Amino acid sequence: MSNFKSQILLLLAVALCACQPKQQSTFQYNVDKFYDLEILRYDVPEFEALTLQQKQLVYCLSEAALYGRDILFDQNGRYNLRIRRACEALYLNYPYDTDNEEFDAFERYLKRVWFSNGIHHHYSEDKFLPEFSQNWFVTACSDAGVQYDEAILPVMFDPAVMPKRMTQQDGVDLIAGSAGNYYGEDVTQADAEKWYAAHKDNSPEPLWIGLNSKLVKNEQGEIEEQVYKVGGLYGEALEKIVYWLKEALKYAENDAQKLAIEKMIEFNETGDLKAFNEYCIAWVRDLDSRVDYVNGFTETYSDPLGITGTWESMVNFKDLVATKRTQLISDNAQWFEEHSTTDPKYKKEEVKGVTAKVITAALLAGDCYPATPIGINLPNANWIRKEYGSKSVTIDNLMHAYNEAAKGNGFNEEFMIDDEIRAIYEKYGALCGDLHTDLHECVGHGSGKLLPGVTKDALKEHASTIEEARADLFGLYFLGDPKLVELGLLPNEEAYKAGYYQQLMNGLMTQLVRIEPGKDIEEAHMRDRQLIAKWVYDHADGELAIIERDGKHYLQINDYEGVRRLFGELLAEIQRITSEGDYAAAKNMVETYAVKVGPALHQEILERFSKLHIAPYKGFVNPVYTAVRNGAGEITDVKIDFTEGYIDQHLRYSRDYSPLPDVN
Repeated sequence: MSNFKSQILLLLAVALCACQPKQQSTFQYNVDKFYDLEILRYDVPEFEALTLQQKQLVYCLSEAALYGRDILFDQNGRYNLRIRRACEALYLNYPYDTDNEEFDAFERYLKRVWFSNGIHHHYSEDKFLPEFSQNWFVTACSDAGVQYDEAILPVMFDPAVMPKRMTQQDGVDLIAGSAGNYYGEDVTQADAEKWYAAHKDNSPEPLWIGLNSKLVKNEQGEIEEQVYKVGGLYGEALEKIVYWLKEALKYAENDAQKLAIEKMIEFNETGDLKAFNEYCIAWVRDLDSRVDYVNGFTETYSDPLGITGTWESMVNFKDLVATKRTQLISDNAQWFEEHSTTDPKYKKEEVKGVTAKVITAALLAGDCYPATPIGINLPNANWIRKEYGSKSVTIDNLMHAYNEAAKGNGFNEEFMIDDEIRAIYEKYGALCGDLHTDLHECVGHGSGKLLPGVTKDALKEHASTIEEARADLFGLYFLGDPKLVELGLLPNEEAYKAGYYQQLMNGLMTQLVRIEPGKDIEEAHMRDRQLIAKWVYDHADGELAIIERDGKHYLQINDYEGVRRLFGELLAEIQRITSEGDYAAAKNMVETYAVKVGPALHQEILERFSKLHIAPYKGFVNPVYTAVRNGAGEITDVKIDFTEGYIDQHLRYSRDYSPLPDVN
């Protein structure tokens, strides 16, 4: 299986780098900071330069996006909506002075729930516990007249109840061990795998069985699907989404975009997976529209079996100048495929329809909000990618926001080995980050092929880690290729070293700040990065080392070309595993290199990082779009505002875009 959203925004050194800004700006990027989280704003340059029709389209697609928020909360856990709504009601109706420690702790908890779209950490998957007591919460709710389901109390306060949103722990029932609401409470992993095996579509143009449904047991104990559609599961929200997609149709830029929106409407109304395939084909063929979107059940990272899609949306428009960079990469996709280190029998004979662009995010929603990707590659069906191609995007204004918000934070000085590598990184780090994202999305995910008879789910729970490692390795190998200098994408043959150092430092060391002491790595992208870095480290023969200076450990790279050779060797093996569907090899690769953390180095990294007072995770508030209407109700303009705060935004979203019942 391929997973196509690269959440490499979460690469620590990218998110925290002190890169040079593109231009001086008075835009206020920093909004709030709590626990290990920081909230930022992002600018939307060139919005005012869009045509009225394009602004109208952005507005309608944004409204459709915001109505999916409740779906994600419910997918992340069956109690999440009840918990969120009880906490919001208490926050709004608290009858006493708020100047006390327990209310402060309560406010931080609610802000955390909003950030994670539930009660489990958005990245580590662990449940976070309130710092206020259950007795305080019960008493405060009673005094405020807040009604709630008492079943939420052990879910909130008992650490043993639903401790993990999604587990990949070997030897346990992955469904029973996960709090995610993708399966009925009495459905086991064996039940689901048996049902999926019986309903597998092995046709040349297969349907993605399970993408938009929840498996439950009926009264007879038989497995059946509850389909996500209007009139079905999540129907109240999907009805609102469909309404705004139909409004968006009025402002479609061309017939190709109109067809794609119509097919998404049909999919939401019927739940028909054939309509979803038709949507994907129509969407990937729409190359001329400036405004674009993601809307629907997309990525499968949060389903422990990697089958059901999580709801997400992003409204965006093309950055016309920066797109020239990614277009150059996609124009050379066939060259990259032919020159990769993989066995020829695993390569595509012809790379079709890889289109790439740099976009400006206009609105984030669902699994793209508040934490969001900086790169996306869709659609996610291998046969569609093979026959019709894919769209790859790099989200430039979000990267710019990260960099602007992180200037001068001391991270590079603390963790990079010397002034020489810091100087290289300051000159070329941002460029290498952009190019690695471009290569990862534009050609990495789109490279290679599955052998006949191998299906997308062959690698099961390890599919996401292996797929992200495959795309990362493709990007890393070619980041060091002289071809990038020849194409004018890198200024010289030394610049790639900044990207290599950052990637390996992050995978071996600095991403550990996101892991609690004694915990394993669970999240697929973190596993992917450690897998690559540890494999290269273990197979190195002097190319790199971790050395100690004054009680601190640093990465030292002695032979960058040698490191590139190792990237190429691992890429060949990861592609073989993917193409052959070699589950045993995938399992061994992940468990050997991607999961376990060395406790001594981990503790050191945590202590060094804590002195910098940097939040390791970033997320965003959205701008607010307001439609200006005439007396006939027609939209005559769309205004954009950046002043809404984090708390106000989430309270407004819960008030205005929350159509689902508590229990779904």
